Amino acid sequence: MADHAADGPVEKDGGQGDSSRPVTIAYIAESAGVSVPTVSKVINGRSGVSADTRARVEALVNEYGYRRPAGAGRNNVVELVFRELEHMWAVEIIRGVEQVARRHGVGVMVSRFGLHDAEPPTWDDTVSRRPSCVLSVAQLSEAEREQLRAKGIPFVVFDPATELPDDVPFVGATNWSGGRAATRHLTALGHRRIAMISGPQDQLYCCARLDGYRSALRSAGLPADPELLVHAPLTREDGCAAARSLLALPDRPTAVFTANDLQALGVYQAAREAGLRIPDDLSVVGFDDLPVVGWVDPPLTTVHQPLTEMARAATELALTLGRGEEAPQIGMEIATTLTVRASTAPPRN
Repeated sequence: MADHAADGPVEKDGGQGDSSRPVTIAYIAESAGVSVPTVSKVINGRSGVSADTRARVEALVNEYGYRRPAGAGRNNVVELVFRELEHMWAVEIIRGVEQVARRHGVGVMVSRFGLHDAEPPTWDDTVSRRPSCVLSVAQLSEAEREQLRAKGIPFVVFDPATELPDDVPFVGATNWSGGRAATRHLTALGHRRIAMISGPQDQLYCCARLDGYRSALRSAGLPADPELLVHAPLTREDGCAAARSLLALPDRPTAVFTANDLQALGVYQAAREAGLRIPDDLSVVGFDDLPVVGWVDPPLTTVHQPLTEMARAATELALTLGRGEEAPQIGMEIATTLTVRASTAPPRN
């Protein structure tokens, strides 16, 4: 069967030319001055087309608003795309995706778009595999989103790190509420010198957690002291370095809230180096609730980010869009909860 046989006509959406003609790949081929198989290769993400021709055809596809019929020519697979697979939370996400995919009889393909790979994969590779939908833990640029749309592949962004247009499907967590709950826990214990090790300032969820921290301080009538705020990458090593600077202050904090659990583990190391005991001398609260933090000594109080539940919701949304169905909502946040363990206590008098 020819590649274009499954691609039915659609009415032109804002295109130029003869508005009475339906938009088929034959019409796009005529407009681009190329053959039908060439257009089919571009639409299906196949090789064998020059860059100039591919760009010309894709421009016409976007101009005419051509969309492949839902599910046409696609495999019964959801592709899960990461930038990094080494993080502990990757397992939680994969578990949630697999649970939903298995229930729907859908396969799962896990891809890693490493930022520092010698020959990193591209979205052309994903398009060529023709998944029914894409769930991207990696952030999607506007160009990448348009590339997937042009090929008729629905996608969902998992835990977005940047602001997204209103029409981009996503599933995230209540980061602001989580940051507020963590800080309110510390103020309720009586802490007044509460520091925060926040994450990179260009990461949306880090900014939301920081805003929640500031909101809780205001509610408690406490100032947001600039010397008690440090921005650091979301690693144990950088959390340790940030904590060293905070614990070296003449009037050191009695509690530290961190943007993630790895930073909190760095605070543990810095506290040991300074001869401080947790929670007797320093209370610590993290964010994520990775499995490992229940095993450290003392077990870490942290904000539970429901990664598996988020992954399940994101997969259900992606599969709904992959079937060409309308989703009840294309953006949702799953509630975080505070898990209180032994790393927090009232400050010493």
